[in-house]
Amino acid sequence: MLELSLNEPDQLVIVAHALSNRARVDMLRLLSNKNMNVVEIADALKLPVSTVANNVKVLEAAKLIHTELLPATRGAMKVCTRNYDDIHVAMNIEKQMPKDAARVYEMEMPIGHYMDCEVYPTCGMANAEGMLIREDEPASFYHPKHIGAQIIWFRRGYVEYLLPLEIPHNATIESIEFSMEMCSEAPNYDNNWPSDITLWVNGVEIGMWTSPGDFGDRRGKLNPPWWLDWTTQYGLLKTWRVDGERTTLDMDKVSNTTIRDLKLKERPNVRLRIGVKEDAVHKGGVNLFGRQFGDYEQDLVMKVHYSIGND
Repeated sequence: MLELSLNEPDQLVIVAHALSNRARVDMLRLLSNKNMNVVEIADALKLPVSTVANNVKVLEAAKLIHTELLPATRGAMKVCTRNYDDIHVAMNIEKQMPKDAARVYEMEMPIGHYMDCEVYPTCGMANAEGMLIREDEPASFYHPKHIGAQIIWFRRGYVEYLLPLEIPHNATIESIEFSMEMCSEAPNYDNNWPSDITLWVNGVEIGMWTSPGDFGDRRGKLNPPWWLDWTTQYGLLKTWRVDGERTTLDMDKVSNTTIRDLKLKERPNVRLRIGVKEDAVHKGGVNLFGRQFGDYEQDLVMKVHYSIGND
């Protein structure tokens, strides 16, 4: 559920504007049942594709939907997913938040700030100015300058992050989310290069995603000028969520792992591992994108949803 209030007027105006148009409301209605691409939405609503594309941008800016580019027969298609089932607007700005109200703790971790790794060629990393280490040299992943990485790639193995968990001692954690731009790792690039990428939290496997490829059919929106056209260009923004019932990836169930399995309250941090298992069917590697590469201006984002009970 999206929580809005008069104390956040800018966000409220953006969301209200997004909901002020019948076509955009109809689009959200369609997306309540399944993910759809722009052409499918246009056909269902009998609207021009250009009109739908413009309205998608408005809904995305309001964070009511998120989109990802997936390979298509000709180029790529933009697939839309609805982010929220409900929107709640608090009109009474004087009313104090109840003790059991939902809160969100958010942490954005630069992708270069991993604390452990085990990688195998092809592998490397770069930032907006150039290559950070010698390519295909796993030992270089332990060099201190890895913290400046804005794109990281490896064929096998993993990188692991420690994210601080700074929430009240009496908090009840309802769910945890991880969002990142990622794709497979092929020589140069290959849009048809599947890879089974797995996530672990505190040593517990939460699920696996099969990336369809290592995308390079066009330049990434954020890539620096020095980055070559024939290499990896962009990934897909994936959001993993673990709650009291299951784990989902972009709202589709991927495992039965629950928030209780992660034992989050037993430590002041969250240990997140991203990698390709030795027994994976598709060992197609991993590309991770930071703020200055790919299509999405973000690093690795963690959101912890919690409520506060009585002391």
